[in-house]
Amino acid sequence: MKNKILHKATELFLDIGFKSVTMDDLAEEMGISKKTIYTHYENKTKLVEASTFHLFDKICTGIDAICESTPNPIEELYHIKRFVMLHLKNEKSSPQYQLKKYYPKIYTNLSWKQFEVMHESVSENLQRGMDQGIFRKDLDVDFVSRMYFNGMSGIKDDQLFPKEKYAADNLMESYLEYHLRAIVTEKGLETLNHFIQSNR
Repeated sequence: MKNKILHKATELFLDIGFKSVTMDDLAEEMGISKKTIYTHYENKTKLVEASTFHLFDKICTGIDAICESTPNPIEELYHIKRFVMLHLKNEKSSPQYQLKKYYPKIYTNLSWKQFEVMHESVSENLQRGMDQGIFRKDLDVDFVSRMYFNGMSGIKDDQLFPKEKYAADNLMESYLEYHLRAIVTEKGLETLNHFIQSNR
């Protein structure tokens, strides 16, 4: 039952938002009593925290699988982007923004874990791209991976990029292309242009 509650809560939080979903909503959706939920999660904050890290772990596992099965670093980044957007349901409820506003401690913990995972993943991606001759040899891997994380975090700011003007999926696509065009070699640029053209 605990896992069922966790999965349904995660789904509702992504669909409607962390702030909007109440324990009553969750109980009604599942056809159980609130008492049953509180047996497993003492309050909503604990449930939000569990849901957030459950989703984070699920996405990390998926990203690891993509990295193992995609030899081309450029394609890898696009596959990861699609996978993340699918699991965040195109971020239609602005989960990061709501988490930051209403559950700042959870947001801070999550952000740090995201940074650690992304820094390692992007650093490996950059190194493979350099080894394959599609990314420039003179890149400062640590600096570029930190800038990548900073940019990915920045485009989720609803004040900088209002949703009515910037769709989340298009925003990530644009940022990814921006990042890659700054680091590719001529060989990498051919790969990037071919990939963009064939996926339009």
